[in-house]
Amino acid sequence: MNFHLHILNTDEIKAIGPTVRRTDPSIGEAELDSIINMPESTYCQVTTSIDDSTSLIERAFAVVRAEHPDLLHLSCLHEEITQGLGLPNDSPQARPSIFNDDQEFALLTPMDEMMLKMLYDKRLTPGMTLAEARPIIDQLAESLVGGDS
Repeated sequence: MNFHLHILNTDEIKAIGPTVRRTDPSIGEAELDSIINMPESTYCQVTTSIDDSTSLIERAFAVVRAEHPDLLHLSCLHEEITQGLGLPNDSPQARPSIFNDDQEFALLTPMDEMMLKMLYDKRLTPGMTLAEARPIIDQLAESLVGGDS
């Protein structure tokens, strides 16, 4: 996988289109538009390209606003890199986690680290159905937390 991370000011974000297009020629117009027209209220974001034949992430392109303070940069780096590695969605059910927008966690929590370990465990393979993956996920979760989860 190729992971591209850019920390840019507002003017640089507006001008990043050609770089994104060179990095990921298959990026859709809507995704490209979401990067170059990233709302001021969005601190950071990542887009990924998935190979349909393998279900693997081929490329990730993350943008972090340069204007924000250091802790916010660090928080964005934690969340966007983790999302670009394959945990893309926020959920109110993820607790305690940086992926729960209702909670105030700036950095990866132990639970987030466990989810990454599970995601990259060799027993799970891209393209598995939920029915195939669920028993493995349950076993991994139990072993990581030391009992039923």
